[in-house]
Amino acid sequence: MSGSGARSAAYGVVPADTTEDVRMRGASVSTQVAVLPVGSFEQHGPFLPLATDTLIACTVAREIAAAYPVHLLPPVTVSCSHEHATWPGTVSISAVTLHAVVRDIAASLRRSGVDALVVVNGHGGNYVLGNVVQEASARGETMGLFPAAEDWEAAREAAGVRTSLLTDMHAGEIETSILLHAHPEFVRPGYESADFTADDRRHLLTVGMSAYTESGVIGRPSLGSAEKGKELLASLTESFGAIFALLTSAEGSEDARG
Repeated sequence: MSGSGARSAAYGVVPADTTEDVRMRGASVSTQVAVLPVGSFEQHGPFLPLATDTLIACTVAREIAAAYPVHLLPPVTVSCSHEHATWPGTVSISAVTLHAVVRDIAASLRRSGVDALVVVNGHGGNYVLGNVVQEASARGETMGLFPAAEDWEAAREAAGVRTSLLTDMHAGEIETSILLHAHPEFVRPGYESADFTADDRRHLLTVGMSAYTESGVIGRPSLGSAEKGKELLASLTESFGAIFALLTSAEGSEDARG
């Protein structure tokens, strides 16, 4: 894979690049692309950790960094989880704050010569990230948001996930599968019998998650497996190629994958 030879550091939840690693990678590409994982710190039922969305965003971003010559950033770990406020442990910041953080990070990157930023979002409640990218694009800046709903749908089908994206809303088959593959040490017993569905959630933003689930789960985690998690990540990594090509030159995008 192009670019991977220039990075000797193993990627964990926190990137281990040195400034020289970043310098060398930047010298080998026409457009530098940074990847920013954005997660959350919110309840995920009794069997997944509060940091689930951050772990997933970091895992997706880490797979991307192993396949494409991108600058992997450390995660934003607290975001907009207001709908989960009923459950102990959940922490949120305002949409205004998250907007400002991402915009400031993008501006800092541009000052150091990294013009393109892709936000890898692990939490569905971070609606404001769409506005951040929309407004940045209107200003002529280069920014993208990943994965799109279509990317998740393609991954769901490729991995043989049986639950629809509508039903698999929170701590369900997809999230459980990714953690079973990438961080099985964080998955506690109980997911096998925690299935709960609530497809009609039209008033979610008004009444919050607790109006629809007592456990905090909406989905079918019992169907999760490490193999599905592996296939989900493979599909998402492949799908990233489209936005990478969009943000870089045609020549660069052709050489990006091995």
